[in-house]
Formats: sequence, C-alpha cells, structure tokens
Amino acid sequence: MAKWKVWVDRDVCIGDAICASLCPDVFEMDDEGKSFAKVEIVGEDLIDCVNEAAEACPVSCIHVEQIE
Repeated sequence: MAKWKVWVDRDVCIGDAICASLCPDVFEMDDEGKSFAKVEIVGEDLIDCVNEAAEACPVSCIHVEQIE
C-alpha cells in the first residue's frame, strides 16, 4: 500500500484555511493562524483529500511526496 509524506511550508502559508476545510483529518490551523499537517504520513484513504487541498492552496505551500 502506498504512503505519502505531507508537510506545509509555514513561511509561505497565508492562513486561508482552505486545506483544513477540505481535509480536516490531515490539516489544522494553529494559534498563529497558519496551517500544519497533524498527520505527516498518509495512506490511500486520505491522499485524495490531501491532493485536493494542495491544489486548492492559493500559495502552493502544501507538499506531498510519495515515500512507499
């Protein structure tokens, strides 16, 4: 089964929260109003919403890398 590493470049994040809206199982907003991946390794069950969030991000700060 494939797995992906997910991370957010917090220096680029503008905090619009679209990722947390589209994929709340993976993304959350912190006290600074920036997104972070609360799940860093995702499987096939979550990759579709992660990709949707990454594509919707207006500043392309969500990174997804297949690791298996």
